[in-house]
Amino acid sequence: MSAPVTTRVRLDGVGKTFVDARSGTPQQVLADFSLTVEPGELVAVVGASGTGKTTLLHIVAGLVPPDTGTVDRGDPRLGVVFQQPRLLDWLSVRENVTLACEAAGVDAAGADSALAAVGLSEYAGSYPTVLSGGQRQRVAVARAFAVEPDLVLLDEPFSALDELTARKLRLLLQDLWMERSRTGLLVTHNPLEAALLADRVIVLAGRPARIAAEYRVDRERPRSAEDPYLFDLHARIVSAL
Repeated sequence: MSAPVTTRVRLDGVGKTFVDARSGTPQQVLADFSLTVEPGELVAVVGASGTGKTTLLHIVAGLVPPDTGTVDRGDPRLGVVFQQPRLLDWLSVRENVTLACEAAGVDAAGADSALAAVGLSEYAGSYPTVLSGGQRQRVAVARAFAVEPDLVLLDEPFSALDELTARKLRLLLQDLWMERSRTGLLVTHNPLEAALLADRVIVLAGRPARIAAEYRVDRERPRSAEDPYLFDLHARIVSAL
């Protein structure tokens, strides 16, 4: 039986400003921004390009410090899927995944089961350069889940893929999420992706970013992309953007 999920993410009054490298003008991305992701919840943050979605995710990941406010997420084991796979081309597919396991201090034997879960067992000994874009992103997903994460962060993980491949990987991600409860934050510009995958959808707008709308997804998993409820929710998210 899996241990109960205890990881909670709480941002309170977070502010972040960057300085434009060319003009020297300060650009405030977040100001007095607050958000809580409850244990076992997958929250999707939707917004147009430039609204600060990735900055928000990077702050939660600890890659970017906030200028003001606090971020409380404890000390969870992180699994992160970026927009690009970020694989090491001189290592095999299995070695890319086992390297992450070793860095996280978990049994590297989990690499093979993670690759099997994403349908890439036969490519474990291959190098990333021979894989398609969708296969490379599957390796990135396997790497994130192989470390047995408490907190999963997803930065527009399927935005660089064609829609057919992205659709397949969304369903794969849903299957992985159903296997074991965990806490997660997904940022995306795709409202239907958010509705399909998340328990709650946050819509960001403006600069600095504010929460323009919030929706709870009232559907059990597994969900179907053809569900009229999700299409209706998609339309409400679009109208709030």
